Amino acid sequence: MKHLQTLKLIDAVTKAGSIRKAAEDMNITSSALNRRILGFEEEFGAPIFERLHGGVRLNPAGELLIQHIRGQLADLDRVRSQVADLSGLRRGHVSIACSQAIQPYFMPAQIAAYRAEHPGVSFSVHVRDRDAAEEDLRAFESDLALVFEPVHLGDFDVLLSVEQPVYAVMARDHPLASKERLRLRDCLGYPHVVPPKRIGIRYLLDIAVANMSQKMEPIAEADSFEFMRHYVQQEAAVGFQFPIGLNLFGDDRLTFRPLAKEDVPHGSLTLMQMRGRTLSVASARFANQLAAALNSLPNELLRLARQSR
Repeated sequence: MKHLQTLKLIDAVTKAGSIRKAAEDMNITSSALNRRILGFEEEFGAPIFERLHGGVRLNPAGELLIQHIRGQLADLDRVRSQVADLSGLRRGHVSIACSQAIQPYFMPAQIAAYRAEHPGVSFSVHVRDRDAAEEDLRAFESDLALVFEPVHLGDFDVLLSVEQPVYAVMARDHPLASKERLRLRDCLGYPHVVPPKRIGIRYLLDIAVANMSQKMEPIAEADSFEFMRHYVQQEAAVGFQFPIGLNLFGDDRLTFRPLAKEDVPHGSLTLMQMRGRTLSVASARFANQLAAALNSLPNELLRLARQSR
C-alpha cells in the first residue's frame, strides 16, 4: 500500500501549505517528502503543486487530484469499517461537523450512547458554521454534517431535516421573564446580543427584522453562544439560541422562552452527507441514530413545555 502513503503525503502537504511543515507532521525529512512528491508528479505526468516563496499550493491539476485522493482515502476507511464489522469488531471512525448549538448537550449524549453499544468506534467532532461544515463535507474532512440553515443543499444528500424554534435567553430576573407571550419586538426593546451573520440563527433574525419597523441594534455580536449565555447574566440583555443548545431546566440563573413563529421563522436543523458518497458502517449507523433522536425532538420540546407550566 505504498501508493496510499504517497496519497496521504500529498494530502498532508495540501493541508499544511508547506513541504517542510508536512514533513514535520508526518515524521519524515523534507528532502525525502519532496522526492516523493516529485516522483509522483513525474509518474502522474503533470505537476500538482506551485512552488511559492515559503510554501506550496495546488495548481488546477492538483485541485482535481486532491478530490480524487480524499475520495479514495474515505472509501478505504469505509471498506476497513465494513471488514471490521464482518469480524464482529464493530470498529471504525466517525467524523462529524456540527453547528455550535449541537455541541454542548445533544452531540455528547449521542456519541456516548453510540459508544455504549460500539466501544471500538472513535469520533472527531468539528464545530463549524454552515458554510464551513459544507466545506468539510466537500473536502472529506467530515462524513456527516448537522447544521442549521445549510446554504448549498444541491451539493448534498439530506438525510433528515427538522424544525427548531428560536428561543430568547435572559436572566431569571429580567423584566421579560414573566411575560406570558414573548414577541421579538419585546426583545429588541432591551439590549440584545446576537451571533454574526454566518450563523444560522442570525440569518433567521435578519429575515424577521427585515419585515419590521423596529431594527436590530445589538450591543454585542459574538460567535460564542456560551459568551451570550453568560453575558445576559451581567446586564438586562437578551440573547437568542435554538433549544437543542440549551439546558432548558438545568440552569436556575437563566430563563428560555420561545419566540412566536410568526415573528421569527423556525430554523431547519439538517443532517446531511456529501452527495453520492457511501458512508462507512460506523458513520451510517451513527447517522441512523442521529435521525431517530432528531425525529423525537418535537415531542421532547412539547413535553418540556408542559413541564414548565
